[in-house]
Amino acid sequence: MAATILAPPLIHVIQSHNLEEDVMADSYYYDVTTWPIGNPHTDIGEVINSIITDVKARQTDADSNNEGKPGATIYIPSGDYHLTTQVLIDISYLRIVGAGHGFVSSSIRFNTPKEEWNNLHEIWPGGSRILVDLPAINHGPEREGAAFVVSRKGNPRISSVEFANFCIDGLHFIDDGSGNNDPENTYINGKTGIYITDAQDSFRINGMGFIYLEHGIVIHDADALSIHDNFIAECGNCIELRGSGQASKITDNLIGAGYRGYSIFAENFGGLLITANNVFPRGASTVFFRNVSRSSITSNRFHAFYPGVIVLEGNCSENLIASNHIYRACEPWPPMKRYNNGLDDLFGIIRIEGNENSVIGNHISDIVDEINIRPEGTAPIIIRLVSGVGNYIANNHIVANTEGNNHNEETIEESCFSTQVEAVLATAKTHSIPVVAVHIDSGSSRNTVLDSGTESQVYLDVTANAFRPTPSLPGIC
Repeated sequence: MAATILAPPLIHVIQSHNLEEDVMADSYYYDVTTWPIGNPHTDIGEVINSIITDVKARQTDADSNNEGKPGATIYIPSGDYHLTTQVLIDISYLRIVGAGHGFVSSSIRFNTPKEEWNNLHEIWPGGSRILVDLPAINHGPEREGAAFVVSRKGNPRISSVEFANFCIDGLHFIDDGSGNNDPENTYINGKTGIYITDAQDSFRINGMGFIYLEHGIVIHDADALSIHDNFIAECGNCIELRGSGQASKITDNLIGAGYRGYSIFAENFGGLLITANNVFPRGASTVFFRNVSRSSITSNRFHAFYPGVIVLEGNCSENLIASNHIYRACEPWPPMKRYNNGLDDLFGIIRIEGNENSVIGNHISDIVDEINIRPEGTAPIIIRLVSGVGNYIANNHIVANTEGNNHNEETIEESCFSTQVEAVLATAKTHSIPVVAVHIDSGSSRNTVLDSGTESQVYLDVTANAFRPTPSLPGIC
């Protein structure tokens, strides 16, 4: 008796049917590996674009019996998927979801001698991994290098698009023309993970992995945005909120940008919540606000290798910086020691321009050997108020010591992980260094500084600002 081969059931349809003919007509769940158009392993961009075309063809009525256009879910199973065609999203309620963020450090791999790669358990990121095979360029148009572009003008704003649980991998950085002959450490390749051009509402980016992209996430004019529980690291810039925005949150992420860019950047924003993030080196700035008001940076752990950890630039007003652990140290890993953000220690670890901001209850550790302080022989500034009135700086605990480890900087073969853990845990055999705990530049007035530095550690015009020093203890600088 001949065997009967049963075809697998379809979980999507290509053309609409009447409900009486096919109950599957209401299914808007798509699997990229079973979709009949294109090959997701050679160009997942073509596949996703064709699925979006199908959704638009099937969802044409915006209002029928109080029903409309429900959107769709596109599923990406575990696997490697090259992207040579940019994905363009112009419909609301679309969810693209994978089976795992698949992050693994590419920086560690590329700074490991290639002859040792055979000893590695894994070489490349995994999970549901999209390999961005768009051309790598230096200083090209950002939109052209984006894997996913979300773009739609008109009313209402595009809404409720979600990216979840997959990896976007930029693969390689390129030479920057500096003559260092170190292309994989430049953080430049002209590639972006997600690029949103127009105003939008209630977008979610959850559980994603972003790796080796010059720009991880770029969003213009965000409203009610949630960026939560992602791993965004080894990117030139991680999160950039541009244009303007309101009522959004960046929470519970693991983030680490390159020495050229921002871990978190926002401009012209109101009501932004940044909390419970663990942000590690090597971002040129950990949080950079430009003209941001009534926003909060609270209960984060920030680890940075350079001054300018938190920067409030321009007209930044009524922001709260509270209960953060901020740890500034020097780069301990030999392959990356020659790079920095170009700022000296007089810039400030926290630097503020603006009015009525609050800096309350932060723990700030400045752990730097005297030989690494720039300009040489100066006292690093911890909190610097460049301009503004009515700012409130209170109850910040500042620890300023030399480094306590005996790490041999010639031991290049030591792992990045062990080198950094050794540096973070080293608290013995240190001594204190003189710092300026708070520096209020001339011309700033009606600011208040309480219990954030001893009398000798705080520089301000006491005729124009209120000051209560931390009580001095014997032997404390």
